Amino acid sequence: MNEAGEARARLQAAMARLAAGERAALEEIYRATRVKLFGICYRILGDRKEAEDALQDVYVQLWQRADRYDPQRASPISWLATFARNRAIDRLRSGKLRQSAVELDEALGVADAAPLADSLLIDRERRARIHTCLEALDANQRDSIRDAFLGARTYAELAEAQGVPLG
Repeated sequence: MNEAGEARARLQAAMARLAAGERAALEEIYRATRVKLFGICYRILGDRKEAEDALQDVYVQLWQRADRYDPQRASPISWLATFARNRAIDRLRSGKLRQSAVELDEALGVADAAPLADSLLIDRERRARIHTCLEALDANQRDSIRDAFLGARTYAELAEAQGVPLG
């Protein structure tokens, strides 16, 4: 098993222990995921304090819902990244966040845990497969999927923009 596979297995084991109520597992998960999840929150919110608050909400939600994680459906980091993305979008949509441009000096404080070369190759292959699948769709479907996942738009917003029923 490669290093990335070992890290995933450790994270899955920690998720199982957390679901069983082991408090120490939450700290292990936090240490393994905080940089990536903070980066997701910060990229969406553009404000360090808001990103920190959103990240705290992610771990509170994880503590409450760890038993819902299914390793057959998603990797632990993917599942947590979805939590982070959704929490950040919720904070963004709440209207309480002051929208401003991210200062370069603020961005320098975000740690960069650069992935290993083999992880980059695997990710590149996956992206190529995803793009191939997206290109097989008609332009409307393809644009809707991109807007939903990359543009942080809800299905209701997409339906309204296209003038179609939500279903």
